[in-house]
Amino acid sequence: MNEETLQKMKQMKFHGMARTFRAIIEDGRIAAMTTDEMISVLIESEWDDRNNRRIERNVRNAKFRYRASLEKIYFDIKRNLDKNQMMRLGDCSFITRSENIIILGSTGIGKSYIASAIGNQACTIGYKVLYANTSKLLSRLKMAKADGSYIKEIARIEKQDLLILDDFGLQPFDSNSRSVLMEIIEDRHGKHSTIITSQVPVSNWCDLIGEQTIADAILDRIVHDAYRLELTGESLRKKQRIKIDEEIVIN
Repeated sequence: MNEETLQKMKQMKFHGMARTFRAIIEDGRIAAMTTDEMISVLIESEWDDRNNRRIERNVRNAKFRYRASLEKIYFDIKRNLDKNQMMRLGDCSFITRSENIIILGSTGIGKSYIASAIGNQACTIGYKVLYANTSKLLSRLKMAKADGSYIKEIARIEKQDLLILDDFGLQPFDSNSRSVLMEIIEDRHGKHSTIITSQVPVSNWCDLIGEQTIADAILDRIVHDAYRLELTGESLRKKQRIKIDEEIVIN
């Protein structure tokens, strides 16, 4: 009877429940458990299993550059990174309020890692997240216009609770990329959150985007009420390479 029950659980895709039920049978706990205890343990196991699979699916779909976490962020006064502010952003309430975050700093200083850490935290809470290199995303959408999948791609981006646009402004914007960026930002404005990382100061974004009217419209929707993290200090990648080189010399 127990084997038949296990098979039915698996057929109904109650995988967490099935694993726990088998464990309870094999270790002999089943004889000492009341019906209420048994039901509670099985339901809790299935709940945890589905929640963990949902988190894994969210993280996989997000396509993060790093499997980052808030706990592993390096806080140092030289980085101009406030731990209390990061923890507040880490509760992801800014997503509930449809607010944006701008992370600025020189190359290698950890902008992408911090954005990915916030994104991973959002996935854990249950939000849908998409991470993308800005230039690659705009190029992909440009090709999507040619093959007829543009509307579908734009709709998918719009549905994300959090969009991370990494390395914003590394390449100049042409008329096509400006219009696509404007459509993305317009679709998300007031409804969903966006994190933008950039080496370029915000004061230069207008010139970077070009076409004054479009640039002003984009900046108005993402900059003025956004949280800003302006990182300073040395490149962490450079420091890591120096550390590795020193270890090689010592060994």
